[in-house]
Amino acid sequence: MSYPIENRLRPPVELISAGTLFIGSAVMAAAPPWIPVGAELSWGMSLAMLAGSAWRASQAWEVIRYQGNLRLLKRYALKPNDIPWSNEVLFLGMGFRWTALHTRRLIDAVQPRNRRYVEPSWLYRTLRRLERKYEHHPNHNIQWLRALMRREAWWNRWVPLPDIGGNPALHGVEPNEEAVVMPLSGRVGHTLVLGTTRVGKTRLAELLITQDIRRGDVVIAFDPKGDADLLIRMYIEARRAGRTFYVFHLGFPHISARYNPIGAFSRITEVATRTAEPLPSEGNSAAFKEFVWRFVNVLAKAMTTLGERPDFQSIYAYAVDTESLAVRYFTWWLDRVRPGWQTEVTELESAQAKLLNEASKKSGRSLRTMAIMGFIRDNELRDPVADALRSVLSNDRTYFEKLVSSLYPLLEKLTTGKIADLISPDYANLDDPRPIIDWMGVINQGAVVYIGLDSLSDHEVAGAIGTAMFADLTSVAGQIYKFGVGAGQLSPGKRKLALHVDEFNELVGDSFVPMVNKAGGAGYQVTAYTQTWHDVEAKVGDAAKAMQIGGNFNTRIMLRVE
Repeated sequence: MSYPIENRLRPPVELISAGTLFIGSAVMAAAPPWIPVGAELSWGMSLAMLAGSAWRASQAWEVIRYQGNLRLLKRYALKPNDIPWSNEVLFLGMGFRWTALHTRRLIDAVQPRNRRYVEPSWLYRTLRRLERKYEHHPNHNIQWLRALMRREAWWNRWVPLPDIGGNPALHGVEPNEEAVVMPLSGRVGHTLVLGTTRVGKTRLAELLITQDIRRGDVVIAFDPKGDADLLIRMYIEARRAGRTFYVFHLGFPHISARYNPIGAFSRITEVATRTAEPLPSEGNSAAFKEFVWRFVNVLAKAMTTLGERPDFQSIYAYAVDTESLAVRYFTWWLDRVRPGWQTEVTELESAQAKLLNEASKKSGRSLRTMAIMGFIRDNELRDPVADALRSVLSNDRTYFEKLVSSLYPLLEKLTTGKIADLISPDYANLDDPRPIIDWMGVINQGAVVYIGLDSLSDHEVAGAIGTAMFADLTSVAGQIYKFGVGAGQLSPGKRKLALHVDEFNELVGDSFVPMVNKAGGAGYQVTAYTQTWHDVEAKVGDAAKAMQIGGNFNTRIMLRVE
């Protein structure tokens, strides 16, 4: 077996010498009178032959086992309680390091002359044929035999292959598999998992997430399609570890936590960026997206100055009725910089009634609003937010709504139905038992969060919310860079954040690039799962940008990709 040129696809001829040596051992042990040797020498020779027989038999067994592995793909199952975890390495499963020896073995296995060692045997094919033939037979004894033929047991070398596809020879070329691990120090370089549909990406995610939870990391899992098994596994592991668990699920708003994607920010411009991110930016759409960004930024600045927390419902309300927000802001601002301004505006409204009336009809704004804007202009009062609001209101209302018309369908989708209460929560409603989460709070608590986006029902809403969440997480990473985790707390602990993104291609966008590019230093460990890299290219619409994203994943795990 240990020769420079290995050949295991052959009859196990070692059995011949093993049998011969065994017979010789038995003969010497019997010490017949016609063998002229003493008893001690006879027993010594018997033991030597028996050892040689065992050695040759073990070599024959290696050949037999190897040939069996090429045909039989053993099912690998692991109970949740048996999943190993470590503070130094990450367990990925069972396997082996591929070397030139395995390449040579696989080449031999695909040779036509070796088909009989690789393809299912005649008995295996016969058993499968009988199973199909008698699948609906009414006799219970026959059904018992069918079940017996399918039972996984040490004696059953003809058990059906697991229903996962693939080529058993890829694993069979190495009979002795061992645990495959990767060092945790490499996870901050981020991990990409590629595998086509139904080949185990989500189950691998369960395996990795379970270890992250037991290790004490903050875990956030994005699941666009909403896998119930993954949700249950995360809940069980979080409860077992005594960790706080949150579920945000667009498909089940009655049990979901609430989350405001644009309510927490370090810079006010983030509100406009997250709101406008889902809008198309190719070709002529780029200009309209910039109009939308500026418009939302003006609204957000006015709202925060007035003490309001932005959310999608309020942004939509003020986008449709910008005038009401502007009047409130003008009133708040002028009360501070020009006491008694209302009397002056009333006088101006009376003195220039005709001119203001024409301007009101042209712009579609109220007469009072036009009078306030005229008063501000005539008195050369300056304020960045007030100037921006005046600029918006000075445009013809119909014309301006055309410029920002792409914003309305998006906000309509995000504020329709029960999900509106999830992503635009009422912070003053103390009767709502559903918690309101934010990422910095999640990190400080060391919580576990499951994000179910229900993309099969509405992929646009799922993509918009997922993108806003990524942008929010990136902003939090910036805060951690500057101030650390638990800034202001007595004894803040440093935590790693394991971010798992299933169906990564549905959520990737411009906001994801800085996260994988720079957030590793903030303790972010991103693990992304997708079918093929072409899906990512199709989503971002630019091969160069897709390569930029892919270049930030230092570790790649390949499942079956075709």
